[in-house]
Amino acid sequence: MSEDFSAWIGRSEEASDVLEPARSNALRAALGDIAPRAAGDVLPLLHHWLYFWNIQPPAGLGEDGHPAKGGFLPPVSLPRRMWAGGRLKFVQPLLLGERVTRRSTILKVEAKSGKTGDLVFVTVQHEVSGEAGLAIVEEQDLVYRGAAAAGSIALPASGTPAPQAAWREELWPDPVLLFRFSALTMNGHRIHYDLPYAMDEEAYPGLVVHGPLQATLLADLAVRQLGRPLATFDFRGLAPAFAGGTLHVCGEPADGGAKLWTEQGGGKSMSATVS
Repeated sequence: MSEDFSAWIGRSEEASDVLEPARSNALRAALGDIAPRAAGDVLPLLHHWLYFWNIQPPAGLGEDGHPAKGGFLPPVSLPRRMWAGGRLKFVQPLLLGERVTRRSTILKVEAKSGKTGDLVFVTVQHEVSGEAGLAIVEEQDLVYRGAAAAGSIALPASGTPAPQAAWREELWPDPVLLFRFSALTMNGHRIHYDLPYAMDEEAYPGLVVHGPLQATLLADLAVRQLGRPLATFDFRGLAPAFAGGTLHVCGEPADGGAKLWTEQGGGKSMSATVS
């Protein structure tokens, strides 16, 4: 690609929010945990993604429902964009009810070519601080790619056996859950709730399960199974998962932490490691 985005490297912005308990409790309820937490309780891991909303007026949105390109992030011309993975270091807990700040910096912008065509990867670092200081250091990998050909993305196979894993839970990601997660994260990407758009414009065979939702499920599984706080969490999207099929949330102990993955139709959708 001939686009030059070097001027965006090093660009920073700051945002602030309050970790009001209702938003975190709403996600927990959507996932079946109805026991509310109160101000002063520890924020569940990765629930900081429910805050720092980037709210735009209609004129500030792209056709895909995301904020329009060319603000903080570079105006990459490739039409499809998604969150490909990330790495998090947990320095200390955040508490519900406290005021938090997030400083975001673009670390790198890389153009590559893959089997499906041109790709642009943007890595953003977020430093999230609470009232006691720095709490989370996170790097997010965003990927921009060209339009997909109709029929090039298939639904996972049905009727496949459940995966073999030391830890395994099942989730049925229906359109209501995807809509609720989109609302709680202020994620307007239409592939998660607008079926005609997902199929006709981005060539998906169904509504797409959010990567951050899968990562949240994996982190929660690790916390419950390991029984102690996590120091790091690294995850990577492998293939899309879709509404209307069982999503297996799996893991096993590994090297003082755990190896985790989600699986649908016999294929892995996301992999993760924790320490």
